[in-house]
Amino acid sequence: MQLSVVIINFNVKYFLEQCLLSVIKAVRNIDGEIIVIDNHSSDDSFAFFQNEFPEVRFIWNKENVGFAKANNQGLATAKGENILFLNPDTIVPEDCFEKCVAFINRNNCALGIKMLDGSGNFLKESKRAFPAPGTSLFKLFGLAKLFPHSKIFSKYHLGYLNENENHEVDVLAGAFMMVPKKILDTVGGFDEDFFMYGEDIDLSFRIQKAGFRNFYFSESSIIHFKGESTKKGSLNYVKMFYKAMSIFVKKHYGNSRSRLFRIFIHVAIITRASFSAIARLLKLNRGEQKTEAVENGATIIAGSLPEYNEATDLLIHAGMGEDILGRIETGNEEDSDGISSIDGLENFCSGHPIKRIIFCEGALSFKEIIEAIQRVPKYISVQLFAKGSHAIIGSDDRNVAGSYILKSEESAH
Repeated sequence: MQLSVVIINFNVKYFLEQCLLSVIKAVRNIDGEIIVIDNHSSDDSFAFFQNEFPEVRFIWNKENVGFAKANNQGLATAKGENILFLNPDTIVPEDCFEKCVAFINRNNCALGIKMLDGSGNFLKESKRAFPAPGTSLFKLFGLAKLFPHSKIFSKYHLGYLNENENHEVDVLAGAFMMVPKKILDTVGGFDEDFFMYGEDIDLSFRIQKAGFRNFYFSESSIIHFKGESTKKGSLNYVKMFYKAMSIFVKKHYGNSRSRLFRIFIHVAIITRASFSAIARLLKLNRGEQKTEAVENGATIIAGSLPEYNEATDLLIHAGMGEDILGRIETGNEEDSDGISSIDGLENFCSGHPIKRIIFCEGALSFKEIIEAIQRVPKYISVQLFAKGSHAIIGSDDRNVAGSYILKSEESAH
């Protein structure tokens, strides 16, 4: 077996559903298996998936054992020559796994991938350096953001490396981390001492320390809808980040450097919290202006006519059907009555007051949708409706929970 895909679910059933729909298509051309570990979700995930996805192996934990331990559960049962640790709030293109496995086989390495948020923006955590004290402090003080392409200040996210080229890097993001089983047999799985953040950094460090290489792979892109569950600008995030980095530094760099790290990090926490408070106010003002600019905008649906009708019915049931402008055709249709073509998406958006685009998977592939999302103006909300799914999903802000629209009593979230 070439690949085992391990996914940890916790209260994100509608995102997991569309993730699985994309993963199932991506494993069709390789010999693979899909394993889902549910960490005692409270959103009725068990009932939702009980009779769905017979090709997926579900493991239902009776308590939330955490991200690292649950991934190790999946690793213990995996049969693949390569293991992919994948977040449930991701969408992968159909040819993604083939390309990644081929690259790993050529280079004998572990691999991370180019990740985009729900609006098509590049996620900087796709490629990272190890968090040495100085590297982490530059990030926490905000210098990395001020000098995004500096080899010194922007080392944490390797901002000086071209995101559209393959690179050997230090850290692979836990949202998409493909590692040959033989490497994991050598270095072990995730360190369960990490509560949140840091476990992917620690595993990446041990992979390098054992003499293997980590690569950032740019030849395929995935959508990672929600990003982290903790707001990146919050004081709580800074504290959790600091705790994880302290564990990492103490474990790998020694107690003396760990003590120095702790002294400076407290100063960074205070400084970062102050900057974050100001940034949130500025972002709020920009958000209000953005909302005002598109509040009278319309919704368009990209897909075939049957898909358009299904999505329209869902929006109407949810009480959100009054502003639907029409349909963007897929470009694969004959005698279409669509208002435009997916190939002319940018021009159409610039000429119409659009506030939301819903991409329907089916007539459009996941790969085509991922490519199209990157061409949508950033002030327009992007959502996805995969064939066979129960909800329209999306995320306008990578730092907060995503949203979904259902045909149910709790129709809009």
